[in-house]
Amino acid sequence: MNKGQLIDAVSSDTGLKKSDISKALDSILDNVQGALKSGSDVSLVGFGTWKKKQRAARSGRNPQTGQTIKIPAKNTVSFSAGKQLKESVN
Repeated sequence: MNKGQLIDAVSSDTGLKKSDISKALDSILDNVQGALKSGSDVSLVGFGTWKKKQRAARSGRNPQTGQTIKIPAKNTVSFSAGKQLKESVN
């Protein structure tokens, strides 16, 4: 399911306008992104938790040449599914 399909599904479930749902979804995603950027975790009980993690610098290999390269440290996001989400999938 992509963003457009999600907006369509929520619109048909709620009877709200697609433009209103699109604005709400954009706001939710912007706020999740902002919280993660500032270092906060985002937790939706029953659904899951997003956390910002630091990935350490490491060495790797260029697959074309086999040469060793240095991969710099960077921030990444991890998601842990909540109990309800896990149960609904199984």
